[in-house]
Amino acid sequence: MLQNLHVKNLALIDESEVEFGPGLNILTGETGAGKSILLGSVNLALGGRYSKDILRKGAQYGLVELTFLPEERELTKLAALDIYPEEGAVVLTRRLMDGRSTCRINGETVTMSLLKQAAGILIDIHGQHEHQSLLYKKNQLQILDAFGGKKIQKLSANVKTAYKTYRDSKKEWEQANLDEGERAKEVSFLEFEIQEIRAAELIPGEDERLEADYKRMNSARNILENASEAYECTGGMSGDNASDMISRAIRCMIDASRYDDKAAELSEQLVELDGLLNDFNRELAEYQSSLEFSDEEYHETEERLDTINHMKTRYGNTIPEILAYCEEKEERLQKLQDYDSYLAQLQKELKQRRQELEAAAEQLSSERKAQALQLEKAIETELKDLNFAEVQFQIHFDKLADYTADGVDDVEFLISMNPGQPVKPLAEVASGGELSRTMLAIKTVMADRDEIETLIFDEIDVGISGRTAQKVSEKMAVIGKNHQVICITHLAQIAAQADQHYLIEKTVDGGVTRTEIRKLSEEESIDELARILGGAEITETVRMSAREMKSMVKSNTVKNKK
Repeated sequence: MLQNLHVKNLALIDESEVEFGPGLNILTGETGAGKSILLGSVNLALGGRYSKDILRKGAQYGLVELTFLPEERELTKLAALDIYPEEGAVVLTRRLMDGRSTCRINGETVTMSLLKQAAGILIDIHGQHEHQSLLYKKNQLQILDAFGGKKIQKLSANVKTAYKTYRDSKKEWEQANLDEGERAKEVSFLEFEIQEIRAAELIPGEDERLEADYKRMNSARNILENASEAYECTGGMSGDNASDMISRAIRCMIDASRYDDKAAELSEQLVELDGLLNDFNRELAEYQSSLEFSDEEYHETEERLDTINHMKTRYGNTIPEILAYCEEKEERLQKLQDYDSYLAQLQKELKQRRQELEAAAEQLSSERKAQALQLEKAIETELKDLNFAEVQFQIHFDKLADYTADGVDDVEFLISMNPGQPVKPLAEVASGGELSRTMLAIKTVMADRDEIETLIFDEIDVGISGRTAQKVSEKMAVIGKNHQVICITHLAQIAAQADQHYLIEKTVDGGVTRTEIRKLSEEESIDELARILGGAEITETVRMSAREMKSMVKSNTVKNKK
């Protein structure tokens, strides 16, 4: 559900924030008040294009934010895009500045493509442009499949799986058709790679063990080198080590002690120091002897690791990956060495995969045709209810030239608006207003099947009035029972159905024009209905008519609940 719309510095909107509710949200306002700006802002937040002059005069930037409260089925689809709600909400933001735009989802910068994918899960807009989408065969097929529900979903998934398997087999068969020279060249290369890997005699886990050994030996080598250098300094074979120097110092101080008692005390301290140093040198020598290090083992380990790392740069990041690569190449080599048998097997598999695809596609086509009969009747009934008394609606099936991931059906919606006229494609028959009502009829039929929670309708009431307008309003109410509907209208019949009613109005303050939107109270909604019904002059009679319209809607709602 779209919970909140926040618009800032766009066209005539200074800053506006709207809280929407469940059910039918109706927006009305006088001509020129800025209703199109509001829908344009929503389109902008969903990744739509914009003109250079969309920023409000004098503004440095423009901003649109849509806050959604996704349902469980929407959360699953969003998770597939790595999008997760924060405190139960998903916020789509688009900021315009210096001719560039920034897209964000929950405050994190994203690509335009990801923003559009998320928007397609959360909201469905039906304006003049979107009604035109009904003319495309691909969209018509999607409507039929959605109507078919889980059964068609399952059969369609089977076709997609069969098609992928068939395409993979066909690709392998095409790649296998090599001339003798190409085959010999590939065989030679495969033999070289396999021989190199097998000669290395790789063992899983060997690299980790050797890395640990190498690290340990490196440590032992460093310790031994430092201990040896320390021993050379304190008691080694050179004549200038600490032990020899202290011995010379002792002799000097003993000689001096013949002349001074203080020198005797100092010489005794040197003797103690010499004893400590001798003990240290003895323990250091024992420590050196205990250290194990083999230059030969060290170099062997180093060379083995070099070999393994060389294999990793060519054939895989780990030893298991390298061995798997080798097995794959051995299988390929075996096939090329027994080429005729391999090719015959591929042709057999390809034929089998083709038959499986044909069977899956035929099952799907058969179910589609059965569902099409029901959909035809349902849409025709809804269209007749919208004052297309003599309408005929048919779903025509043709076969595509070849199989696709969607099957083999070429589906097209055909319609005749007038008696005696043959059915023709929608594009050849329906006007803009007729298309919008056809879309409304389809949405009514699909009300409990459509997975998108929020639907926006604009220009749904173009060119209609009276009984047709009343029927359109009733259809909107039906859709509003299963979805959140946001509808911009100029008809009182539709506005009267509102669960929440909003007024879009233009104000002028100090020579500055602004478009604002606010939610109406019950009495304000009746006044707005009266304005729509009565135009410039709102009499008490017109206001009573407006009140009666609201009362009738409430009464019908209570009856329907019962």
